Amino acid sequence: MVKSKTLSEIKCIDEMDIAGKVVFIRVDFNTPMVDGKISDDTRIRAALPTIEYAINAGAKVVLGSHFGRPKGKYDKKYSLEPVANRLSELSSCEVLLVEEPTSEAPKALLKTLRPKQILLLENLRFDPSETANGSMIPDAIKEYADIYINDAFGASHRAHSSIVAMAHEFPQRGIGFLMKKEVEMLDKVLLAPDHPFVAIIGGAKVSDKIEVIEALAKQVDVFIIGGAMAYTFLKAMGKEVGTSLVEKDKLTFAKNFLERMSTREKTVLLPVDHVVAESFNAKDSKTTEDENIPEGYMALDIGPKSVAQFGVAIREAKCVFWNGPMGVFENPLFAKGTFGIAKHVADNNEALTIVGGGDSVSAVTQAGVSDKLSHVSTGGGASLEYLEGKPLPGLLALRGKKIHQASEGQD
Repeated sequence: MVKSKTLSEIKCIDEMDIAGKVVFIRVDFNTPMVDGKISDDTRIRAALPTIEYAINAGAKVVLGSHFGRPKGKYDKKYSLEPVANRLSELSSCEVLLVEEPTSEAPKALLKTLRPKQILLLENLRFDPSETANGSMIPDAIKEYADIYINDAFGASHRAHSSIVAMAHEFPQRGIGFLMKKEVEMLDKVLLAPDHPFVAIIGGAKVSDKIEVIEALAKQVDVFIIGGAMAYTFLKAMGKEVGTSLVEKDKLTFAKNFLERMSTREKTVLLPVDHVVAESFNAKDSKTTEDENIPEGYMALDIGPKSVAQFGVAIREAKCVFWNGPMGVFENPLFAKGTFGIAKHVADNNEALTIVGGGDSVSAVTQAGVSDKLSHVSTGGGASLEYLEGKPLPGLLALRGKKIHQASEGQD
């Protein structure tokens, strides 16, 4: 594993004396929910090693997380109650949900906390000071906690209170096992990938992925481009794209990128066939013979020829990084391409295989292959920003760097 310079000044939880201490762990339990029920518990499961280590090491554990965008006030649909219930099932610990994190309640509960009991503070974003990187939450928690651990990689690209301001309040601070693994895995991709290195980039917009494409261009041997962003590249090549999504202001970038990769003798694979329909809500679809899309139709998934062609490159790879689905996989009509790529990635047992990004994580989970991959990143925006070379506020704060402004985004 590549030794991460990013973590060189930061202690991991297993390098700290936590026995008998109150340890506050910032986790990322921003989990997908459908009708009030958790639809994907990947982020909860990913936090378990750090939580269980702290419990077994004799620490009293307090967890804090955000969920959704409640706009700084209580909203029941953003409550962490379903998370508390699921965490209890997965950890074999009793999880006590504290409804008012900045009250005296956590301090009182800690006095009588029994082994195998955990405190989970209610959604930190119910407090408006959280997204403003204010002091209210840190001031309350430092009254009873001894050690601060950031294990919320997926939220560490945001300069929020529990990520940045709180880190500065604790002389004893560090990271959990999930944060350590996320950074080390991404460093492997960014700094020293084995070759051939294949990057699979999908999703809707070229504009969202330009920086990560450019950051990886020096290392990648083969780019596989799918999803709606592929149609901007195909249009730049003079292909017919029907009514498919095209970013007209990115056509020049797409054309120049393809020319640059060709000059460098790198391969860029684009779909050679498509699953098309007349609209997103269509009840039927058809598959094109080649890369051209008929007038009046939009491409919503890659076709079987593309899956097969992409699969050859994936099977020959020694390192694979995947961000972004190949189509609108939420609709079964347009899911075969994404799930087919997921299977090809999972079947390559010889390669380091890393999947990052919320939609990609959902896709490999639904495809039933997440346990066959080297690493499934819990950070969508955070993983992209890290690969783009942007410093993450959460990691800067752990190294003692001052960050005064709150970040613009929330997830």
